[in-house]
Amino acid sequence: MNIAIIGCGYVGYAVSQYWQQNKNFIITATTTTPERVPGLRTVAQKVIVTEGNDLESLKSVLQNQDVILLSVGAKAATTYEETYLQTAKNLVSLLRTLPNTQQLIYTGSYSVYGDRNGVWVDEETPTAPPNLNAQILRKTEDVLLSAENETLRVCILRLGGIYGPGRELVKIFGRIAGTTCPGKGEDISNWVHLEDIVGVIEFARYHRLQGIYNLVDDSHLTSRELIDNVLTKNNLPNVIWDVTNKSNRPYNTWVSNQKLKDAGYEFIHPHIIF
Repeated sequence: MNIAIIGCGYVGYAVSQYWQQNKNFIITATTTTPERVPGLRTVAQKVIVTEGNDLESLKSVLQNQDVILLSVGAKAATTYEETYLQTAKNLVSLLRTLPNTQQLIYTGSYSVYGDRNGVWVDEETPTAPPNLNAQILRKTEDVLLSAENETLRVCILRLGGIYGPGRELVKIFGRIAGTTCPGKGEDISNWVHLEDIVGVIEFARYHRLQGIYNLVDDSHLTSRELIDNVLTKNNLPNVIWDVTNKSNRPYNTWVSNQKLKDAGYEFIHPHIIF
């Protein structure tokens, strides 16, 4: 099987490594960083340095690919449109000329749900992107879903916060140890371990999933519970919560992963690893 990974960063690299070791697929990986090419050559047969919004370069990547994994990441808050939306538009325009491609899998974000005051949301809940970048992510989903046809299946995975080897929670939250944070820390967090992201992407490929699936674990801790646990277990000073200042975090949402479980996926790490 030929697979193209568009955006072979933290997630894409792990997926490519898994497929190389377990499936013997022929992988074509893209990166925007020339310095990463030697490392990527250890997990992919072909590595191409390109931007996702480079139409001609993307066309050469996609030739004769059975599956495409779109796992790009914006390098800055100001580059969301070119990184996500423009790449999606180019990809969809090219897919119309690529009859061999059977599936497109995209790693998006649960941020499209916005702030729901901590109530449950699932894939049927209308989205409410709270800012421009979340709106761009939602438009990206729509563009990709428009490519679906009788032979091509499109699977959108709405990921929670990503952690795992090299991106441990203490690295993420250790920098705020002993600082003061606004609010009470009562907003709900949604996280997923890298191993489950890899597992679900392979599950989606194998079962040819289509449509939208939330990819978060079962923990749903409040920010306070999460941060206090991380800092305490690593012997770091706790955060001081300033209840006189309102939190400006726009993603207070309890995201359901039931649809993914109903499809048959069993989480490797259903609860957060501290």
